Amino acid sequence: MAKKTKKRKEIRRKLLHKYRLVILNESTFEEKVSFKLSRLNVFVTGSLFMIGLIGLTILLIAFTPLREYIPGYSSTRLKKQATDLTYKTDSLVQTLSYTNRYLENIRLVLTGDIENNQVNRDSLFEQFKLDPTSLDLSPIKQDSLLRAEVALEDKYNLFERNVDKENPLLFPPLTGTLTMTFDLEQKHYAVDVVAPMETPVKAVANGTVIFAEWTADTGYVIILEHEGGFLSVYKHNGSLAKQQGAIVRAGEVIASVGNTGEFTTGPHLHFELWDNGNPVNPLDFIDFN
Repeated sequence: MAKKTKKRKEIRRKLLHKYRLVILNESTFEEKVSFKLSRLNVFVTGSLFMIGLIGLTILLIAFTPLREYIPGYSSTRLKKQATDLTYKTDSLVQTLSYTNRYLENIRLVLTGDIENNQVNRDSLFEQFKLDPTSLDLSPIKQDSLLRAEVALEDKYNLFERNVDKENPLLFPPLTGTLTMTFDLEQKHYAVDVVAPMETPVKAVANGTVIFAEWTADTGYVIILEHEGGFLSVYKHNGSLAKQQGAIVRAGEVIASVGNTGEFTTGPHLHFELWDNGNPVNPLDFIDFN
């Protein structure tokens, strides 16, 4: 027991024994600063310093942007940004895929480069179609007067005249002399109608303009999409009266006869009609005389 007591006193003496820390001038050995320290003082001071340093580090990590530089650490804001970017990237990839498919289908229609007379039109843009929920279809007071006024025009409307859905009647884009007719073997999926320059070219049915641009081979080209899977194509125009995305009615002027494009043979309209991706003979649906 006495040994244990003696040992404890010895440890206490070592901990509380004072030491003097002196800072001297190396040249003159003049005493500048001195401290009286014990081992216990050094231990307590060092412990408090370490605790303070750890606390400061935690505060910096928790409340400053420095935490973002720690490997493996990510904040809620960064996670949200990463999630949003992932969704946007996925949407852009899907939109790019639709765009590429759309452009490929338009290229096939423009060039007539098809296999087995099949073109998949399912990927054509849906953004130019009217959304019925966005239209105000409430009857108005002048509706009955307007119906009477346009009664004669309705006979040119494809969807008013289609008694036989398998053999629809279309409004002629223009009247003139046919110089070339539809020929699958020669891959001439159209009829060529000769007419004077600047003769108005009209829409064969109600529809949406899905293409209206200049091409090197066929000049000014305009393509309409119609209800029921129909596409009507007008090539070698002198000018275009409608832009992509425009909504047109049957008989409305959309272009004028011209002589544009490398493959033109004079002022005429090169007219094609496609039914659900298949080129069909326009003479089966339109009287050009």
